[in-house]
Amino acid sequence: MTSPSAPFDAPSTPAVPSAGSPAEPRGDAADERAANVRDARPQYVLPLVVRLEKAEPPARTDALETSARAVLTLLADPRVTGEEGEWAERVSAWEDARIRKVVRRARGGEWRKAGELPGITVTGASAEVRVFPPVPLDGWPKELAKLQVSGTELDDPEPPADPAPGVPVLWLNPEVEMSAGKTMAQTGHAAQLAWWALDEARRKEWAEAGFPLAVRTATPAAWAGLTSGGLPLVRDAGFTEIAPGSCTVVADHPALH
Repeated sequence: MTSPSAPFDAPSTPAVPSAGSPAEPRGDAADERAANVRDARPQYVLPLVVRLEKAEPPARTDALETSARAVLTLLADPRVTGEEGEWAERVSAWEDARIRKVVRRARGGEWRKAGELPGITVTGASAEVRVFPPVPLDGWPKELAKLQVSGTELDDPEPPADPAPGVPVLWLNPEVEMSAGKTMAQTGHAAQLAWWALDEARRKEWAEAGFPLAVRTATPAAWAGLTSGGLPLVRDAGFTEIAPGSCTVVADHPALH
């Protein structure tokens, strides 16, 4: 079954080289060649499903943080990292092409059916997000393919507090407006770039701590410094919602300073 056009699709590439991903030459021509190579490979997508009950929707920031932790949880799972991990081949194929993430929403029976498929459910204070191993772009399981991808908007009941000292922060671009689902895909990608940039010891430490992190919107002044500091930076491919090349999230992990 072919997946419908997804406004929460986040096919993105790192703006700085990342450990754990193939190093690519810089420059417009080199970037174009690298993109062509990725596009020629079989394309996969990482599905994420957020539980969205009408009566009790999750807070926006909690959903953004939970989706980021869901991506990290999958990347650290033995089914991905183990030598004979059952998801390892699919994750490798997904990472070798465009790194697409699509967030869909489910409630009630839809959520229960999604939970029966192989995957991992990660919970936040109010949010629940289930992440699944990558699937072919045109080969979604029927239980996920029928889920809605548009129209999801979430709010924070009150402004989130300042991040705790020492906690990794995924900083959102204050000048780019995105839907909640699109932003969830972007924060998931930023978390992945941070994961790639860490060495094995730091990855293990982060995983054992339960992947603490915060998502906040940077001030315009702070954003300028964040994007020029060499930290992992998400540039969106521009397939949905925003212009190609838009910088959306900076992953600021203390170990990267």
